[in-house]
Amino acid sequence: MDTKSVFKDALQLRPAERLLLIEMLSKSLNQPDEKIEKIWSDESEKRYKALEENRVKSITINEIIERYK
Repeated sequence: MDTKSVFKDALQLRPAERLLLIEMLSKSLNQPDEKIEKIWSDESEKRYKALEENRVKSITINEIIERYK
């Protein structure tokens, strides 16, 4: 089975079935990578802890806007 034959078969489905197939395929591409999720989780916790311990300075959105005008 190749991509062209799958596509040809999919065209035989009713529109609602094709839409469901599109949704299923889209969801299959959006599966989180557990390793990357763990890295980001650890990083966000480190950043939050640094902020809580006043090791980094936060700035407001207005300060950012002013800086880059």
